[in-house]
Amino acid sequence: MFDWEDIRHFLAVAQSGTLSGAARNLKVDHSTVSRRLAALEAELDVRLVDRLPRSCRLTTVGRQVLERAMEMEAGAHGIARSATAAHAPLVGRVTLNAPPVLVTHLLVEHLARFRAEYPDIRLSLSAQGQQVSLSRREADVAVRLVRPQEARSMTRKVGAMAFGLYAHRSYPHLAAPERWQFIAFDQNFADMPQQRWLLGIAGDRPVACELNHISEHLIAVRAGVGVAGLPCFIGNKDRDLVRIGEDILPFTRNIWLLVHRDLRRTPAVRAVMDFVAVTISENRDLRMR
Repeated sequence: MFDWEDIRHFLAVAQSGTLSGAARNLKVDHSTVSRRLAALEAELDVRLVDRLPRSCRLTTVGRQVLERAMEMEAGAHGIARSATAAHAPLVGRVTLNAPPVLVTHLLVEHLARFRAEYPDIRLSLSAQGQQVSLSRREADVAVRLVRPQEARSMTRKVGAMAFGLYAHRSYPHLAAPERWQFIAFDQNFADMPQQRWLLGIAGDRPVACELNHISEHLIAVRAGVGVAGLPCFIGNKDRDLVRIGEDILPFTRNIWLLVHRDLRRTPAVRAVMDFVAVTISENRDLRMR
């Protein structure tokens, strides 16, 4: 019977495309990866990888084995998650992945309350725009602004993030919409829903600047650079900003909470999920509509 470690090293080669890349990802030396791959091929009596000068290419059989190896990897992660779920006390480290806008402008503000209630849970907050894989244990709990499609995950809608147009109260063109200039995202975010919404409103009016993060948009609108499309839970609480364009078609993004099926009953994970859901529901600008 083949060794799981050999399979794991084969997976790393298939995913990275090179022996050296697999070695870096696994934090082992190049020779270890080569030896493990050779051992698996010897055990199966078939060549899985064509070793090219600068890369590794899966053979036809290698691609077939890769599918089975990925199933095995998913099963291994499932065993690990089940073992984690067996630890009942409200103790341990829980990783929460969420969009930067919610981490920076909402969740961090309430960490002291979570810490007071659950002093033995170390909450690791990861503010990332890109999605992470719960199946690969890249996070225990995730918050997303698009409905998740990840297999074997439990999903529920916990809120709705409404957007509005905001400007500094001293912005000289508040009463002259035809002279508004807009603060937008750059072209890397052309497909983001709030970018399309904002540019649709702007029309032929100029974009004053392009910035990649909501926090930067907030700073720019406070500085009087122009008009920004901000989440209402951010714009409404800033006394220096005023909401404008009340007749403009509203825009909302739903907020989804998800956890891997195997971890949903783990007490520490449940505590984090409840913290997120309650924190969002307490903010009137984020409540479900």
